[in-house]
Amino acid sequence: MLGNLLFYVSFAVALYIGFLYFRDLGDVTQMLLKVKRADTIRFIRNEYKILAVGICALGLMLIAHFGLNAGPAWFLWVSLALMALFYIFPWVWVHIGLRNQQNSAQYYSIEDAQAELAPASPVIVFENNGIARAHPDSQLMRPHLAGNSEGLDGENVIMTYCAMANLGLGYIPEIQGNHCALEVLAQHGNNLILRDNNTNEPIQQVYGRAEAAGPDGPTMQPWPTFRMTFRTFQKAYPNGTVFLNKPSSNPLLRLFDLVTETVFSAGIARQHNEAKPIMDNMSHSDNRLPAKTYVWGIDVGEDAVCYTHDFLIEQNNLINTEIGGRSIVLVWDPVYESIGAWYNDTGAPITQIDFLGSSDQGNLSRVERLKAGMFWHVWSEFYPQTDINRATQQAKAA
Repeated sequence: MLGNLLFYVSFAVALYIGFLYFRDLGDVTQMLLKVKRADTIRFIRNEYKILAVGICALGLMLIAHFGLNAGPAWFLWVSLALMALFYIFPWVWVHIGLRNQQNSAQYYSIEDAQAELAPASPVIVFENNGIARAHPDSQLMRPHLAGNSEGLDGENVIMTYCAMANLGLGYIPEIQGNHCALEVLAQHGNNLILRDNNTNEPIQQVYGRAEAAGPDGPTMQPWPTFRMTFRTFQKAYPNGTVFLNKPSSNPLLRLFDLVTETVFSAGIARQHNEAKPIMDNMSHSDNRLPAKTYVWGIDVGEDAVCYTHDFLIEQNNLINTEIGGRSIVLVWDPVYESIGAWYNDTGAPITQIDFLGSSDQGNLSRVERLKAGMFWHVWSEFYPQTDINRATQQAKAA
């Protein structure tokens, strides 16, 4: 009697925790299951503590069966198969399938990259003192993080990438001087959630701050990023380097990565081509633009504005505006196929500016909080107060 009680109670505890793990951190499971953000955050913070309880319960179940002869054998083996799915799949998917390259990314010359990329391939770029690195969407899809010890001309800058949001953001992985050991754990609101393994604290990619810090807390320092094509990257930065996620030399890992990337590619293709999010874990809906419109968003303080490519073209490729009390100029450069955002502290409107920020009023600095080409439904999820296509009063009057 006592043995059977131990067997079935342990089974119930192990099954319940396993299901929560599968649901909250299984990632692809969100295509089928509705997951609350609070549940995902809780599991990210306490992953190994909660798993320890579940595995201990599983161990007690085994002890009850083999030591006390409790529970039928067929039930045990069916339970173990189910537990394997619930426990092993999320752990392998997250910690092996999505293993990031925060410290181990390999960057190659443009000549090497030409064998891997088509000229029109979209790339996300950051640069420092003329040293530029390009990150193709296709190469970032699985690792989500790319950086190495060389840094960006001495700066420890990494690229973070969320394929669900179509968003690449550069960050210095530190908060208030403390290094962040980042790992990809989940997504919610169609945006990546990272974990700082030094503190176990979740970090939403779009914000760059620890969850516990609240909306006004310190963030990782953002680094200006912008989008262009591979062909125009070659033109702008002939000595630039390109991140390539080349296959592993381990044949088993190589096969596993192939399967992982195939699953990712199919899902992300649907995300770009279907009107609705393929994972509907959104808490906010805004129909001012179609959900999958690409927008270039900027947030300064509590002010947030996003722009569409079409609107910039209608404004003769250049807009002088104000966001959060800062004068900003946005420009579409058809030669380099890139939208740039620049701080304008000159006190005069900009009428001409080139791809590198040289304007008729002097050299300008790129806006570090530009979210380039992300989906509208994700931008509006995290910045529901956003304006769309804001121009200056002069431009509105005209």
